[in-house]
Amino acid sequence: MQITFKGHRWLPYLLLSPSVIVVFIFFIIPSAESLFYSFYRLNITGTRKIFVGVNNFVRLFQDPEYIDSLVLTFFFTVSVVLLGLGISLAIATVANKRLRLFNLYRTLLIWPYALSPAITGIIWALMFDPAIGLLTNVLNRLFGITFTYINNSTHAVIFITITAVWKMLGYNIIFFLAGLQGLPKETVEAGIIDGAGKWRIFWKITYPLISPTTFFLLVMNTLYSFFQLFGLLHVATGGGPGRATYLLVYKLYRDGFISMNTGYASAQSIILLVFVSLLMLVQFKLAEKKVFYGT
Repeated sequence: MQITFKGHRWLPYLLLSPSVIVVFIFFIIPSAESLFYSFYRLNITGTRKIFVGVNNFVRLFQDPEYIDSLVLTFFFTVSVVLLGLGISLAIATVANKRLRLFNLYRTLLIWPYALSPAITGIIWALMFDPAIGLLTNVLNRLFGITFTYINNSTHAVIFITITAVWKMLGYNIIFFLAGLQGLPKETVEAGIIDGAGKWRIFWKITYPLISPTTFFLLVMNTLYSFFQLFGLLHVATGGGPGRATYLLVYKLYRDGFISMNTGYASAQSIILLVFVSLLMLVQFKLAEKKVFYGT
């Protein structure tokens, strides 16, 4: 059904204008300024700038610290996306069954996503505190593992990965639940009648039917891993120990707001935007072959 606005030809544009204005002010203008400053070297106060062309971009890929941060961010993103989607789908599959207190625990599953990244970082930092942390003591007493993310680089990366996955679990579970509950029952029943087992039904019927939901969550979790973890890192590890948890977004902050190297940080933001955009393009290209939109 086509909706027309007789006598109100400007009404659609008026309704869209708040969103357009927000995007223009908080995305288009800052992105344009970052692109402009990426070609300059500025003093601390920003009152003097020297045109350096693409020198800031060249420096980036000659900087071992930036390369290490890029590699760390890539592997961190892959870990968070795969673990997050896998665990969320498993929990959503169980939560989709009609069990006792079904509505209660299904509602509680969303609450991790309601917390800010900073609060999430504080909660998990306390639970993994080497001296008083509950989970640290459990690991030590039951398995003899001394988990010290504060001064151990490997433990720090594991710590932020676990925390980031937990933060996004509620969001993923709700969407997977919605996808599972929207499945046509007759299709699943037909598989049961044909003698297919539960495992085969899941991978051959259920999973293909929820592939659009999976793809949507793949994109959202990727963006989350790249852009939304600054608060968690800043509160829990501060990029440490050393530079073990210097993800791209945190290195950008350190160079831009602590070292006040505005031009260099602007170049990092442009590279980050281009890198994520290319990654999204690849994901959408692959989705054309893997995602099933049929009924």
